[in-house]
Amino acid sequence: MSNPQVVRVLVVPASELDRLGRFQGFSADVGRYLEGLLRPELLEFRPRAEVEEDPSYKQLIPYVVIRCGDAVFCYTRGKSQGEARLHAKRSLGIGGHVDESDADGRATPDAYEMALRRELDEEVAINAPGRLRCLGLINDDSTPVGEVHLGVVYEYRLEAPEVVAREDGVADAGFVSMAEVLAGRDRFETWSQICIDALLARH
Repeated sequence: MSNPQVVRVLVVPASELDRLGRFQGFSADVGRYLEGLLRPELLEFRPRAEVEEDPSYKQLIPYVVIRCGDAVFCYTRGKSQGEARLHAKRSLGIGGHVDESDADGRATPDAYEMALRRELDEEVAINAPGRLRCLGLINDDSTPVGEVHLGVVYEYRLEAPEVVAREDGVADAGFVSMAEVLAGRDRFETWSQICIDALLARH
């Protein structure tokens, strides 16, 4: 695991989210926010240790929800995952920070796209065909974790439930029925609860 004191992560000024229209919870307006935020003149890498406590910046986090039929891939966050404030929480989302090493340190949309693929490959092995699409964004200013992060939510629809965890931080992993996810909503981290309410409860 990288040392957060030296890792630099991709951020955008929180004032840009205000300019586009700050929201609480989930927004499906992908074009408006991604086109407005993923601009090279706005993106920069800053030390993670600094921005974790600085709500004037939003750290961009790809957050992939993996589905197959009526089941969703879920796991419990272990200690090897970087965000200590989320350990032992159940999660639907695979993803993480965009590091400076992505795209050779260029603060561009390419770095974001490469980080999305890297995080998926690092955390899980997906052994079935599927379709990845962006569904929206999550902003949650009600928690210390949420107020410094901005989630970009993707759905990965697989043809078969063939996903295996590759990291200890992805513990107790597997596909769970929609009914079980809804029944256990309170065990999930806030972002996953937002996804459950905005996306899963309707389908």
